[in-house]
Amino acid sequence: MTAERFTAFVIEDVEGKPKGGFKEIGLSDLPDHDVLVRVDYSTVNYKDGLAVTGKGRIARNLPMVGGIDLAGTVVESRSPDWQPGDAVLVNGWGLSETAWGGYSRYQRLKPQWLIRRPAAFTAEQAMAIGTAGYTAALCVDALEDWGHIQPGGAEVLVTGAAGGVGSVAVALLAARGYTVTASTGRAETADYLTALGATTIIGRAELATAGAPLQKERWGGAVDSVGGTTLVTALAQTSYGGAVAACGLAGSADLPGSVFPFILRSVALLGVDSVMAPAAKRQKAWDRLARDLKPETLAGVYSVEPFTALPDLAARIIAGQIRGRVVLDLRG
Repeated sequence: MTAERFTAFVIEDVEGKPKGGFKEIGLSDLPDHDVLVRVDYSTVNYKDGLAVTGKGRIARNLPMVGGIDLAGTVVESRSPDWQPGDAVLVNGWGLSETAWGGYSRYQRLKPQWLIRRPAAFTAEQAMAIGTAGYTAALCVDALEDWGHIQPGGAEVLVTGAAGGVGSVAVALLAARGYTVTASTGRAETADYLTALGATTIIGRAELATAGAPLQKERWGGAVDSVGGTTLVTALAQTSYGGAVAACGLAGSADLPGSVFPFILRSVALLGVDSVMAPAAKRQKAWDRLARDLKPETLAGVYSVEPFTALPDLAARIIAGQIRGRVVLDLRG
């Protein structure tokens, strides 16, 4: 039996600007998609922070229920692929941009958006991973598919390492035996990153200052969620034949560099998109997470907060004040 009325975080047009707030809605307000899911947990990603605070025009259609992630249980289904009681999760697919997202106790979704929650994770743990962790797994997959990095070989760099993507990337790479260097602007996170498996910690400033287009070769590969000068410096320091998996723009959307790393060192820039990634890539990423991300490691990466804390958490993640991951509990 579903609730008649329930709470959602809805972004609406207020005097020409997107403005979000908690609102009571009903099942009849939800989109007419084939699978109804009772949402138990969601999370706060950087993109969610932009949408909730209004500092980024993420929602392309208004009104819009925010939240790019959700984990819960199928309640009703018109699709033969999903049955009531199935434990599912959703990452991306335009949620909170073009489709209503996970910041709602109930949501109707297209069947092809859903993935079965791995048995290795509870719903809470799946959202501790969320889009950020799933993106990190896509990045590690991309680097391994490129084939240059080797366990115990040249260092693998992770930028924005104390954030959601970075934290999980450090843990996944360390679990596979890579020598991981974590870059962070928050010195107080050094012990946290070391506990995740980082061998070396470097300050953000070492990468954020513009330098020569080709610099001393150091990295066998890198996972970058920062963009801008940090990404350019990572490319300039990547060894011959290496690659950088780029998935974010927390620092800048610009790429103020040269083609020298590409044409003189055969370095590859691997773009990683988590929103519209095909099902096979998604499944491979979640299989990696289930295999390599140990529960005891994951436990140190996240905290659980009530749904009501969302506006404050969104502001904090944009300000760079969130370490690791934050799970939202929608069950209350």
